[in-house]
Amino acid sequence: MKGESPVADSRYTLDELAALTGSVCEGAGQVAIHAVAPLETAGPDEISFLANRRYRAQLADTRAAAVILPREESVQGARFAVLRADNPYLVFARIAWLLNPPPAPTAGVDETAVVAPGARVDASASVAAQAVIEADAWIGPGCSIGPGSVIGTGVSLGAGCQIGANASVLAGSRLGERVEVLPGAVIGSAGFGFADAGDHWESVPQLGRVLIGDDVSIGANTTVDRGSQGDTRIGDGCKIDNLVQIAHNVQIGEHTVVAANAGISGSTRIGRYCRIAGGVGFVGHLEIADGATFTGMSMITGNIHDAGVYSSGVPLMPTREWRRSAVRFRQLDDMARRLEKLERLMETTKDRDGR
Repeated sequence: MKGESPVADSRYTLDELAALTGSVCEGAGQVAIHAVAPLETAGPDEISFLANRRYRAQLADTRAAAVILPREESVQGARFAVLRADNPYLVFARIAWLLNPPPAPTAGVDETAVVAPGARVDASASVAAQAVIEADAWIGPGCSIGPGSVIGTGVSLGAGCQIGANASVLAGSRLGERVEVLPGAVIGSAGFGFADAGDHWESVPQLGRVLIGDDVSIGANTTVDRGSQGDTRIGDGCKIDNLVQIAHNVQIGEHTVVAANAGISGSTRIGRYCRIAGGVGFVGHLEIADGATFTGMSMITGNIHDAGVYSSGVPLMPTREWRRSAVRFRQLDDMARRLEKLERLMETTKDRDGR
């Protein structure tokens, strides 16, 4: 049976962390840091961060050895050392990785895995128990294939891809380098295509692929359907959360992020550097500009031509207020007609009186 290499006990001094993350140390630079932790629970060998001012009051009581702060944040009489950074959360993330390096998988194919004739698995790749690698698949250098996962016929995985437990990459999908597919995700399954035959529905063949760029993350139980004729494409650097549905022939530009429970209907084209919050829905065949941001539960039904922040969800309110508002929604059309009639009457009166 194949195992994983143990993770070393990582620790760094504050001076070392500052040098490695491009931050500036103020205070005891030789203090050894063993772990990261929230402000309220951090101990004397741990480091925390402050990026949101609503948590500033916790600085007074924190026992952290050091705190990562914005460069402009003033602290008086602090009992902790400080790492100054333009982006404290980013520095915190980098330090967390330094202190918690992922285990290095051991190269090789588990004895219970199934590798079809004609499949190619690089000698440096790792294939875990019960995984299935189908014919003509290519598993690149340093890839890690989790237990119970399926790599379909003709799939290509670039160097350093990580496929989580029970994930499936199917139907000739092409993944770039360092793509992360979390457990349970399905890449390249058939899109939702059916033709109305009058008294029943007939399936339409889904003949395209899924093409994913480099450094993409696909969340747990997310689904990315293959194209119906052309291909579904996800650009370099995109980050897709758990439980997202990406339909056939969708195009997502580089470095766009999509939060959980979003749904993107077929043939929608989303630009680069977009931000899509949780529960957002897109109807099909839309064009979305680079740099567009959509807040939670928004429903996008038309093209977006300009960068900016867009919302359509209704904020929470007490039930009594919501019920009154819901009644008024039904009255809006009648109210609009009455208002238009009143405006015409006012214009007529103004013209008649000459003022």
